[in-house]
Amino acid sequence: MALQYVGLNEINGPLVVLDNVTNAFYDEVVEIRLENGTSRMGRVVEITGRRVVLQVFEGTKGLSLENTRTRFTGHPMEMPLSGDLLGRVFSGAGKPIDALGEIYAEKSADINGKPLNPVSREYPRNYIRTGISAIDALMTLIRGQKLPIFSGSGLSHNKLAVQIVRQAQISEDSGEDFAIVFAAMGVKNDVADYFRKSFEESGVLQKVVMFLNLSNDPIIERILTPRCALTVAEYLAYEKNMHILVILTDMTSYAEAVREFSSSKGEIPGRKGFPGYLYSDLASIYERAGIINTAKGSVTQIPILTMPNDDITHPVPDLTGYITEGQIVLDRNLDQTGVYPSISILPSLSRLMKDGIGEGYTRIDHNDVSNQLFASYAKVQDARALAQVIGEDELSPTDKAFMKFGLLFEQHFVAQRPDENRTIEETLDLGWSLLSTLPRESLDRVNEQMLNEHYDENAAEKFS
Repeated sequence: MALQYVGLNEINGPLVVLDNVTNAFYDEVVEIRLENGTSRMGRVVEITGRRVVLQVFEGTKGLSLENTRTRFTGHPMEMPLSGDLLGRVFSGAGKPIDALGEIYAEKSADINGKPLNPVSREYPRNYIRTGISAIDALMTLIRGQKLPIFSGSGLSHNKLAVQIVRQAQISEDSGEDFAIVFAAMGVKNDVADYFRKSFEESGVLQKVVMFLNLSNDPIIERILTPRCALTVAEYLAYEKNMHILVILTDMTSYAEAVREFSSSKGEIPGRKGFPGYLYSDLASIYERAGIINTAKGSVTQIPILTMPNDDITHPVPDLTGYITEGQIVLDRNLDQTGVYPSISILPSLSRLMKDGIGEGYTRIDHNDVSNQLFASYAKVQDARALAQVIGEDELSPTDKAFMKFGLLFEQHFVAQRPDENRTIEETLDLGWSLLSTLPRESLDRVNEQMLNEHYDENAAEKFS
């Protein structure tokens, strides 16, 4: 029979302290019963000898030092798992909030995940099509990859996340199942309603598992949200052999919850007040993406984070960049000119795309188009910088051609409607049309055979 402990020694914010506790273990779930008969859940976050610190999920308001009863359950926090998870909406702590009842679980799993043997990992190949040209052509999302989106406050990352959920798919002829796990952390009620309504109206909710943690929910729930979401993703991928795309927004809210929790425990702060273990904490989330050789499925991650003051050197984007395999950066200047999605091309990249595109995956010319678009757009920035010094009228004809290309590239390739879903063929053909507005001799990243096949002398007329 499980022991019950009567009374508490200390209450400090969301934390309570119990003395003389035996056989407790880290991350163990506890049930805390109040004087009025209601109960709350918590977990063990620190053990020093027989002194145990508990974090209460619903907060400590109303707890009594004398009459509160605490029962240790003997297991860590677990997520109920079933094939019926698709189409359901959960709170950040994994409780159903869609009025469809409880989940009839086939099994339950520790939300912290199981250790993956690195030897069992397979190298990510093949791609996930988002229907967004800038991503599909220039920073292709590969199955099993972790590719974050670095945004800023007020930019269109929420709209971009919704578009990716609506449009993302694997190759249509593969015959494999594809689904999305979407987790929102620290969002306002109107943003949560926007996500939910958008998925329902577009008819994609049946292939989505949603986790919603609101800004007024307890911070402990925010810390649990990505772990609950990834537990579901791993179950669907490795036991149901599905390809799962996990979208986590906003990881900055998650990191700030970790900082607040660390501060309440009295830990020594590091950079910007974040705990020194923030890197390993983020890694414990991001590294749960991948492909293993014992299952046919895959887990792909798109964490979205807002950079405070658009500072890419802030600890959260900085550490995220070390752990992940590239990044998609949103640009405020592009956003202010009305370009959506406002993806900044030059600082964005996907480190794994070279092995998941080309013949047998996308199209044989994909790598050439990507390299040439990057190189040409870099020259656009040089021409624009020169024009600011000497004036646009004094530029050479080649520089003027690059200036015009840059404008067309942003208006027709980067920019697209929120409901516009481009195939990879449409995207690559559009890339060739834009490159063909430049002098042929300036296309130095493509061989003659490719140019003969795709260069169009009359391409400029398409954009006139």
